[in-house]
Amino acid sequence: MSGKLHPNNRHQGRYDLAALSDTCTELATFLRSNPKGDQTIDFSDEKAVLCLNKALLMHFYNVQHWQIPPGYLCPPIPGRADYIHYLADLLAISNQKQCPTGKKVHVLDIGTGANCIYPIIGSQSYGWQFVGTDIDPVAVKTASLIVQSNNALNKLIKVRQQKESEYIFKGVVKSKDRFDLTLCNPPFHASMQEAQAASQRKWQNLNAGGKQNASRLNFGGQQFELWCPGGELAFLERMAKESVDYAEQVCWFTSLVSKKDNVKPMQQLLKRLGAKQCEVIHMSQGQKISRLIAWSFLDKDDHLQWAQAYWS
Repeated sequence: MSGKLHPNNRHQGRYDLAALSDTCTELATFLRSNPKGDQTIDFSDEKAVLCLNKALLMHFYNVQHWQIPPGYLCPPIPGRADYIHYLADLLAISNQKQCPTGKKVHVLDIGTGANCIYPIIGSQSYGWQFVGTDIDPVAVKTASLIVQSNNALNKLIKVRQQKESEYIFKGVVKSKDRFDLTLCNPPFHASMQEAQAASQRKWQNLNAGGKQNASRLNFGGQQFELWCPGGELAFLERMAKESVDYAEQVCWFTSLVSKKDNVKPMQQLLKRLGAKQCEVIHMSQGQKISRLIAWSFLDKDDHLQWAQAYWS
């Protein structure tokens, strides 16, 4: 992998902190010089990272009002944007290599979180319509408030509460819904203890081996955002099995897969479930390698007909 972001990603190279500070003046209070004399922020400071996200969303995505409750996940925006752009490439395959844009493209975000990050990036990058769902009522309320508070978002994004924890699609996908894509960033730890151990490693790296704040979750995160019984694979298997019931309402089901060892079991399961197409797309950001898995119960001819019916 090259370590480069998707070519369409707006966050190539180093952050232009001067320009971001001009857009969001609050960010200037968190700027400092690194040993080379370049401006940076303290990435182990949650308030600084939160403010950087506010500046990025304001500067690139027309979001004037964005705030999340203490302890909720503050996502790295460049990597989240990459997922959206690779999904656009996926749709382009059956649309004469042109990404469909505008309100005619409907996307379902499973576990949208309080930050509502994927609907924000997708709606502002491609004009797509989003439904974001979450099981956490605080996350739903916060995401809804973000949408309602921003004119750029409130006509393109809706937020729905998932009231039954054993389901992923049931209860939030209505009988008349049609989605071109579903996306998900699943919880990838099997327990809170595992999540805390991973957080401690991140804090030590960010603090050059120091242990301050090591017990706190890096950039926040609630239970449903970070872990579930059985970890990532168990969640993905549940999603795959339930997706069968929505095979005719969804063109592409997709999810991030953080652990590469989970890809092969998922491919095998999807084959048994009758998926006619399965794609694994690799992404990278610096030293970090990630991947997404996409599957469909429609064949390639069906996808061409879908594109003609909904995107033309």
